[in-house]
Amino acid sequence: MLLALNFYFTPKPPVPAPAAASEQAAAVQPDPAVTAPSAGLEVVPLVPPAPVVEEKLLQLETGKAVFVLTNHGAAVKETLLKDEHEIGAPDKLVAINNKGIAVATLLDASNAASDIRFDDGTKSPDGRSVVYVGQAPSGLKVIKTFSLVDPKLVGSDYLLDLNLAIENATPAPVSLNNWSLALGTAAPLYELETPNWTSFFWRGNGEYTFEDATFFKGGMFSSDKASFETPIESAEYAGVANQFFATVVRTKEPYKGTMWARPVEVNLPTYEGGLSRPAVRGGIGLPPVDVAAGEQRSLAYQIFMGPKKNQMLRDMDGNLGDIMNYGVFGIVSNPLNWLLNKLHGWFDPISPKWSWGFAVVALTIVIRTLIWPLHAKSTRTMKRMSKIQPEQKALKEKYKDDPARLNQETMKLYKKYSVNPLGGCLPMFLQIPIFFGFYRMLQYAVELRHQEFLWWVNDLSQPDTIHTFDIMGWSIPFNLLPILMGITMVIQMRMTPQTGDAMQRRIMMFMPIIFLYFCYSFASALALYWTTQNIFSIGQTWLMNKMPEPELKPRKAGKKSWVEKLSERQSEMKKAQENRSSGGSGGTAGTPTKKKRPPRTGG
Repeated sequence: MLLALNFYFTPKPPVPAPAAASEQAAAVQPDPAVTAPSAGLEVVPLVPPAPVVEEKLLQLETGKAVFVLTNHGAAVKETLLKDEHEIGAPDKLVAINNKGIAVATLLDASNAASDIRFDDGTKSPDGRSVVYVGQAPSGLKVIKTFSLVDPKLVGSDYLLDLNLAIENATPAPVSLNNWSLALGTAAPLYELETPNWTSFFWRGNGEYTFEDATFFKGGMFSSDKASFETPIESAEYAGVANQFFATVVRTKEPYKGTMWARPVEVNLPTYEGGLSRPAVRGGIGLPPVDVAAGEQRSLAYQIFMGPKKNQMLRDMDGNLGDIMNYGVFGIVSNPLNWLLNKLHGWFDPISPKWSWGFAVVALTIVIRTLIWPLHAKSTRTMKRMSKIQPEQKALKEKYKDDPARLNQETMKLYKKYSVNPLGGCLPMFLQIPIFFGFYRMLQYAVELRHQEFLWWVNDLSQPDTIHTFDIMGWSIPFNLLPILMGITMVIQMRMTPQTGDAMQRRIMMFMPIIFLYFCYSFASALALYWTTQNIFSIGQTWLMNKMPEPELKPRKAGKKSWVEKLSERQSEMKKAQENRSSGGSGGTAGTPTKKKRPPRTGG
């Protein structure tokens, strides 16, 4: 039943698409895929009303990206990534923000496109900048200059500098906080992306905050939300992102502004699955300053539109690494991502095709090797625990009506043979944060997109579906790696000494099913990690079983442990309570005996 929840996550057949980045950029047209939000949400127009002027497109190009600029709003219509292609359409490049309003469009107080009309744009002779000049009916003049950044900067391939100059030719002052810059729209790249992988975020006052697309859905304790808005005392940046790619608008000098976001829905093209999926759009407000009549004021921004590569983002200025959204598992996910990339660098010259898969396997072996001492100690502890089970069973029979005494005697038994009952569980407890840290890291590891491994894994960032069966209207994928993971996990558990009572053993039997559920529709890299570690553990357990059995010798008597003292104290308190309830000598049942008062001596 748990696996049935995953069956609808089935990729649709790909549809061929144009290949060249220049051809794709030249063929950009307004996207009709955008629809209104679900019932109960405010209808938010994603595409502004068609201007009276004809749309003209210009391009700024780096080694890895093509920024497509439009004169409709003087903004970034979309960005094509040369090294990334769509899921199911290898001839079509990934386009960031191709399903909504253009990035850096100037919006009015109602978050709709302003009435400013811009010229066709002027590209510099060196091809590194474009200038747009716009005029509003009121007389306000706006000049936008988009420029490529210094190639020496980290992440320069995905960066644009934006200078926004506002000249007030009206007779009255104009307040800038009536406008905001559009952050664009973050939408799933394909139907397998879940809503919590699409998010909006911002950083201000040194703190990072993000919300995913499910924020607008409400739930048991909240209702649906049509919009979100929050003031930021010192706005550093704001943006929107899907699973692997992000758009960020960063202020060159932090100012007091407003971050807003709204939910929308998009209809995915056929090659992306063709279904309707939740998306989010947003904006960052201009500072609350006035531009006096005849005065001009300029604001400087930097726009990032690219992949969420952890190391690249952390090496860039402005704390952009936070947009990985690792959360509390960042302490695990960040080192794992760093080590994964290092290992890939070593394997890439040897096997370019399978290098990322080998990196995942090597990373797993490194982790398992580091916790080998704990695993060895755990195995020995579990063997010792299994040897004292007959004595534990005898104690349970002897003190079945006295839980406190049973606990006390069990602690004495553990102390007698120097057995720590928690020692066998420690490696499992340690693996839980590693597993979820690995899970979180792989969730946003854009490096694994379209990376092959073995002979059937075509994309380590996707399930390794070999075949899809159509049964009674259900599309049931056959994913091999998670199944191998479940089988190896069962084998490893069978080789491990059985400890604990029957209920605990039954609970442990469900562990393979639980992890199979986690991995079945997730990135195949996660199943590869867990399968590798199971095989490693099987070899580890086999080796431990070949070693001499641990001896079970009673240790010499010594001081009582705090556990024993606590158990004895609990037993004494229970007996005292029983005595008070049953009564004592010289008193009525249930009433404590009173001491006689000494005679008065006078004085």
